[in-house]
Amino acid sequence: MTDRQRTDLTPPEPESYGGPVEYLSQDDLRVPTHQLVTPDGAYDESSIPDLDDEAFRDLYRWMVSDRVFNRRMVKIQRRGELGTFGTTRGQEASIVGSAYTIAPDDWMYLGRAWTAMFMRGVPMRDMILFWRGIEESQQSFAEHNSQIAIAVGAHLPLATGTAWGMDIRDADEITMAYLGDGATSTGVVHEGLNLAGALEVPALFFCQNNQYAISMPFSEQTGANTIAQKALAYGIDAIRVDGQDVLAVYDAVMEARERVKRGEPVFVESVTYRLDAHTTSDDPHRYRTEEEEQAWEENDPIERYRSFLESEGLWAAIDHDAIVEEINAEFDAALAAANDFSEREVSEMFAHVYEELPPELRRQLTEFEQFLEEHPEAYDYIDQRPKG
Repeated sequence: MTDRQRTDLTPPEPESYGGPVEYLSQDDLRVPTHQLVTPDGAYDESSIPDLDDEAFRDLYRWMVSDRVFNRRMVKIQRRGELGTFGTTRGQEASIVGSAYTIAPDDWMYLGRAWTAMFMRGVPMRDMILFWRGIEESQQSFAEHNSQIAIAVGAHLPLATGTAWGMDIRDADEITMAYLGDGATSTGVVHEGLNLAGALEVPALFFCQNNQYAISMPFSEQTGANTIAQKALAYGIDAIRVDGQDVLAVYDAVMEARERVKRGEPVFVESVTYRLDAHTTSDDPHRYRTEEEEQAWEENDPIERYRSFLESEGLWAAIDHDAIVEEINAEFDAALAAANDFSEREVSEMFAHVYEELPPELRRQLTEFEQFLEEHPEAYDYIDQRPKG
C-alpha cells in the first residue's frame, strides 16, 4: 500500500474551523494547453524536442501517410468495397506525435488512430481486412501489441488490466489507450480510469478531443471546461496539449510516458478536430457550420508542421509528391492483397477464439465436417461470406 493510500484512511483535517461554506469550483483550476509551434509557425528554438533531422522528416512522412490512407479508404468505401470507415483527417499531428513515443514492447489500445499501428509494423492489407470484417486482421494486430476497439470506451478496462499485469510483473513497458471525447461520457471509461488511479498502474490515456461525439459537440457532452481536469477525480495527473502541433504532442506524451513507466498513470487531452465526417455514413453538415470547418482547415496540422520544417531548413530534403506516390503505391499493393483474400470456410466458425481448440468444440467441428461430407447438398443452404 502506498503512502497516498494510507493517508486516505485517516480522518480529514480542515485548515481552519468555522466560517462560511466554501465551494471547490472548476473556475479556480488553471488548465494550461501545451504548445510549441503556434498556428502561424512561431516557436522558441530552446523548447523544441531533441530529435535528429531524420526523425523530424519522419514525423512529416507519417502525417502525410495518415492523410493519404484516410483518403484512399474513403474512396474505396464509396465504391462499395468497405462497409464503413472512421476518418482521421485533421488529427494527423495528434495521432503521429503520440505514437512516435511508443516503444515496441508497449501495448496499444486504439479507437481512431490507425496510423499509430502502421508505425508499429501492422501492414495496410490487414487494416483493410479489418474494415471488411475479416478476423485474421485482429491476429495480425495482436502480433504488434495492438488492438482496435469499436465499442466506444470499452477498451479502457482492458488497458488498465494490461497495465496492472505489467505492474505485477515489474515490467518496463507501459499500456497506452487512445480514446475520443465522446468516450469520456461512458461509464466504462469511468471504471477504467478509476481503477488505474486506485491501483497506480503504468497506463497512459490519450484522449483525442476532436470536438464531436458523432454529432454531439463537446460543449453539450459535459459541464466541465476541459476533459483533462476530469482525470484529477481519479487521482491521475493530466496534460492538455494542442493536438494540431505534432511537436507539442510528442513532447507532452514523451514526458508523460517517462512518468507512467514509474507507475504513475497519466491522462493526456489532445485538442484537435475531425475535419471529415465521424464515419463514411455520417453527414457533419447537419450539425456543424462551414465557418467552423473553415476555421479548423486553416489550422491544418500538416501545414503548421511544414512551416516549422521550412524554418529549420529541413523542407528542402523532403519530396512531398514522392511521399504521396510511395504511400499510394503501398495502398494499391495492400488493396490487391486484400482482394486476393480467399472466401471463408465454414470451419472458421470454430477458429480465432482459442489458441488450442477445446475438446467439446473439436468434437462439434468433427461432427459438422462429417455431416457436410455425407450431405454435400447442405452447401446449397450455407451462405459463405465473401472475401471482403
